Parts: sequence; structure tokens; C-alpha cells
Amino acid sequence: MSQNIMRDDSALSIEKSIEGRRAIRFNKINDDSISIDIPDNFLRKTKPHLPQLSELDAVRHFTKLSRRSFSLDTHFYPLGSCTMKYNPKINEDISMFEGFANLHPFCADSSAQGTLEMLYDAEKILCEICGMDAMTLQPAAGAHSEFTGALIAKAYFEKKGEKQRTEIIVPDSAHGTNPATAVMLGFNTVNIKSNADGQIDLAALKAAVSDKTAVLMLTVPNTLGIFEFEIEEITRIAHEAGALVYMDGANFNALMGIIKPGNFGIDIMHLNMHKTFSTPHGGGGPGAGAIGVTKLLEEFLPYPRIVKENDEFKIKEDYPNSIGKIKAYFGNVGVHLKAYAYLLMHSKENLGEVAKNAIINANYLLKKLKKIYPAYCDDYCMHECVLTPAKDLTANKVKTLDIGKRLLDYGFHAPTVYFPLIVHEAIMIEPTETESKETLDLFIEAMEKIFEEGKNNPQIVKTAPHTLCVKRLDEVAAARKPNVKWKNQLGNSAVSQKLM
Repeated sequence: MSQNIMRDDSALSIEKSIEGRRAIRFNKINDDSISIDIPDNFLRKTKPHLPQLSELDAVRHFTKLSRRSFSLDTHFYPLGSCTMKYNPKINEDISMFEGFANLHPFCADSSAQGTLEMLYDAEKILCEICGMDAMTLQPAAGAHSEFTGALIAKAYFEKKGEKQRTEIIVPDSAHGTNPATAVMLGFNTVNIKSNADGQIDLAALKAAVSDKTAVLMLTVPNTLGIFEFEIEEITRIAHEAGALVYMDGANFNALMGIIKPGNFGIDIMHLNMHKTFSTPHGGGGPGAGAIGVTKLLEEFLPYPRIVKENDEFKIKEDYPNSIGKIKAYFGNVGVHLKAYAYLLMHSKENLGEVAKNAIINANYLLKKLKKIYPAYCDDYCMHECVLTPAKDLTANKVKTLDIGKRLLDYGFHAPTVYFPLIVHEAIMIEPTETESKETLDLFIEAMEKIFEEGKNNPQIVKTAPHTLCVKRLDEVAAARKPNVKWKNQLGNSAVSQKLM
């Protein structure tokens, strides 16, 4: 694999502006009938210092910058627990259909039948896949879905008069947002540790549950990439204590079409539409979530709800026990439309194939890499695997962060690093089902080369990346004191001095 990357640093290192060069010229307005009344204190006293260049130079400049970015369309993105799968481009086109995109949120129900039918049908399909009785698509993201689910649980126990239920049990293998969600709603978090196999310790769970337990909040499969084999016993223990069982479904890409969480005792679960159902992920949004519940909890779902009456879809808000609105209108409808298109592309059998292929890819990487990157759980994994640096690397003080940075030189985005927290120097890899064996083999080859470098020439790994325009950063300082102002070679500010 070649490490030589063609580079043109001119776009960053010198000022491209040339006096008098331009892409477009605006004609001066000579119409006396047009009056622009702007107070003097808002008027510029000097001309703005803008770069002067042709349209071609501008296009090439930004195109070169875009090629320096890592994206799912350009690179393998094996972020563990994130499910960075390929997003079919046809779904983007569908989301821009005029009838959906131009619909006003305050229009009459009769004018929004297509959108209401899509949302109604999507809820029904997701209920069928998950084994839930009712679903809402209002949440804006996964964490927002968790918050909504916990609100539903709180409302349920308040109606029952069980105010003593103030605790939510969260295993140490759960997503980090789980305990945060519990605390935000005033619950006390009870943490239980995993056993040596990376699964919930049943003895620890039995010791933790009590009449104070409101919810057992699980991540299935958990963040170690492992399915809880004792899941039915786990849910039975919680239910016998009078608690509800919540499932963080962010990893549902490993289960869909294979097993329904409602069938093994889940009362509430959320979905990340931007993970499982192949809509854009990352960059701050727009995300989209969903919450599914059993019949027991349906009355507490957020309103408005979409109902079907005499072949017509209507919006209803008369739900006295509802937790109320948690998002304007019906959530991020454009994202749900992309997910709906993805669902319609697949039969139940196809969705099962998606999950199986994701599992096959993860186990392929685990099998090929675990000899030089030991696995935390050296067994069959689900959609992702968690590896660690071998002693040959740690002896040379090569850390997980160094491995991730060096992967950038080989043309791969780094996996998730240092998560889950219970694994020291964790390397969390999720290949998803959309990556080919050829891509996975290239990734394996790169990881093998990095292992050899770390063992024989560790400095090249510890100082990576070497081929990118941005080198190793002080990530703590970058997060706490960000400085996004560009400076040219001479150290001047982003606008060249010659334009001042």
C-alpha cells in the first residue's frame, strides 16, 4: 500500500488573491427610484478585504480542501458503536421530492396526507421489526430518544403512585449517554459491573434490584460488541422487582431482521435512524431517533400522534397521560423519509442479511487481527469488536491513539479509541455490512504494517500522521481553547497583508 499522497499545499500556504482578478462583476444600479436607507453608523468606511480570484481558482481551492477531509464517501470509517454505513444516494433524492420538502408544517391534515402516511407507515414497520406495540418518531437523536424513554418510565411510575422508584440500573458496558440521561431526570444511577465474559453479572444484578428500581437500562448488543446471552433471565429479574427494561438500540444494526427485542422482555427501546437505517450520520446532524414501547406504556407516548380513520390520516393531541411534546411537529421528517425509503428497499429477509453481513465483517476483522491486537473478549462478537495493543507495542510506549493517528497516513479513518471505558487502551472497530472484503483486507494490511512499525520503529507511529496537512495536535488544548483562524506562511492573519 502506497503511503505517498499527492499534495498541493499552495491552497493553504500562500495567498491566492491577485489584484483585479474576479469571477463575477455586478453592474452599478443607476435607478434613482431605488432608495436604500441605511444609517451612517452601519455603513463601511473602507472597502472589504476580500480575496480576488477567478471562479476556476475558487472551485479548485475548495475542491482541494474537500479532498483533504475524511468522509464516508471517500474513506473506510470503522468507528465502533457509530455504525457509519453507506447512505444510498437515491434516498437523498427522495427526501428532496417537492411534495415532501415544500410541505408547510402548519398545513391542514388533508394537505399533508402523503407525509402523514409515510410517518404512520414507518412507525408500523419499525414496531414490527422491534416487536413493539407503538412507536414515536419525534425524538431528534439517540440521546434525545433515551430522554424521552426515561420520561415515559417516570410518568408510568408516577401514575402507579410508586414514587419510591428513584433508581436506574446501568451496566458498565452501556453507552455513556445512558447514565447521563438517568441523572438529567433526577434518577440515581446504580452501576453494575460486567463479568469476565463481558456480559451482565447476574449476581450483581440481583443484588442491585429493589423496590427502588425504576428501570434497567441495557445496551444490546453491549459496547463490547457482545449479545447478552442471558437476556431473558435478565429481563425476568427486573420485571419480578417491578421495574421496566429499557434497551438502547443504537446497536440494532446487529439484530434487525434476526430477533425482536419485544420478544425477550424489552418494555421501551430507542432506535438511531442515522445508524441502523442508513441516513446521514455525524457532523452535528440532522439526526433522528425513535422510541418504541409495549402496550403497557403506549398512553404515555408524546403527542401529537398520527391515526388512521376511514382511510384518512389525522393528527390527534387528546392524550391525557402523554408526556407531551418533546420536539416541534413530527421530528426531523426529512431524515425519517430517508429511513423509510431504506426500509422499503428491504424485505424482512433482507434486513436479516444486513445484520448477518455486519456480524460476518466484524468477526472477520476480529479473527485476522486478534493475534497482534488482542481482543478484550476472545470469542464470537456481533457487529463490532474491541481490540487492544499487543505487549510488543505497549513495551515501546505505542498507544491506541498513536495507532489511530497512523491509520490516517494509510488512508483510513481511525476507529473509536478509548471506548468502552472498561477496556484499557480500547480499539473499537465496527466495519458495518456495506464494506467489501477487499476494503477490509486493505485495512488489515495497514494494521499489520502499523504493528511492525510500532515494534521495530515506534517513533514513526508515535509522531503520526505524517502525510496530512495537519499534524499531531494537542487535543485537550484544541478542545478547551480552539483557534480556528488560518494563518499563512508569514504568520499573518487569513487576509493577506497586501490586501489591507
